[in-house]
Amino acid sequence: MNTITAAITAVGAYVPDFVLSNKVLETMVDTNDEWITSRTGIKERRILKDADKGTSYLAIKAAQDLLAKSNVNPLDIDLIVMATATPDMPVAATGVYVATEIGATNAFAFDLQAACSSFLYGMSVASAYIQSGKYKKVLLIGADKMSSIVDYTDRSTCIIFGDGAGAVLFEPNYEGLGLRDEYLRSDGIGRDFLKIDAGGSLNPTSFKTIEENRHNIVQDGKTVFKYAVTNMADASELIMKRNDLTNADVDWLVPHQANKRIIDATASRMNLDESKVLMNIEKYGNTTSATLPLVLYDFEHLFKKGDTIILAAFGGGFTWGSVYLKWAYDKK
Repeated sequence: MNTITAAITAVGAYVPDFVLSNKVLETMVDTNDEWITSRTGIKERRILKDADKGTSYLAIKAAQDLLAKSNVNPLDIDLIVMATATPDMPVAATGVYVATEIGATNAFAFDLQAACSSFLYGMSVASAYIQSGKYKKVLLIGADKMSSIVDYTDRSTCIIFGDGAGAVLFEPNYEGLGLRDEYLRSDGIGRDFLKIDAGGSLNPTSFKTIEENRHNIVQDGKTVFKYAVTNMADASELIMKRNDLTNADVDWLVPHQANKRIIDATASRMNLDESKVLMNIEKYGNTTSATLPLVLYDFEHLFKKGDTIILAAFGGGFTWGSVYLKWAYDKK
């Protein structure tokens, strides 16, 4: 029997209509367009303004986009992996609701949370289910409504994050295309450097935690930057060496869109020409679980069957890793 690999066969995406530009942020916090752009590469980010819509809305839209483009019957989906750091609610799982709303009533679903590495971890999970031979169609969605956990008086975070969603469909492949290798890591040393302090079982919601504004994301930017540069680059370099890939063998780098300087440092360590480094951070900012699928979606037209793609991410926790992927199709 031929070896099964898990290949991406379709992509979908959704971003909200409302654009929050650097110019608008200049009127909200002590910052300016030049400062934001030079330090992050971000010009604007999308925000889901509707008060009655959460991450599930973004995820449903991205999944529906994928289904419409691929003509896949939602009843044929076996599993939905929902990668998100901002679920609709602590309980129940957002992915379960998304499955029902898109008509994937034969699928089971669950959420996966690894901060900005959620989608990358999800690729590994989806691949394992496909490689088991029991599942034929696994839908992986990365979606986050980061605006729901951002303090728009904190310039260290409000300039960075945006809302969005992306989805990919994994199916079995027998030509050696798809996910070829993965390197995933985590280290609890990072727990206090990028977090939401309250609202969980350690510090439950109370009048005190609300008054102290402990329900928004906070970060030690310098520490996160240092670890992100080192670990994303190390992971990408390691997976190349492990698979005897030279920089000439790599067609594309799809990095987590956290900060242009982090991306540039990773590409430099890999000795990759900048033409191979894919970025859309200027348009969307850091959409956390959605960055990788949004890049795949925006640049799908460039990919050719058999292309070698390295995906890399770093997130709170700390969590990080890289994936070696062989692209499985030419866009029609």
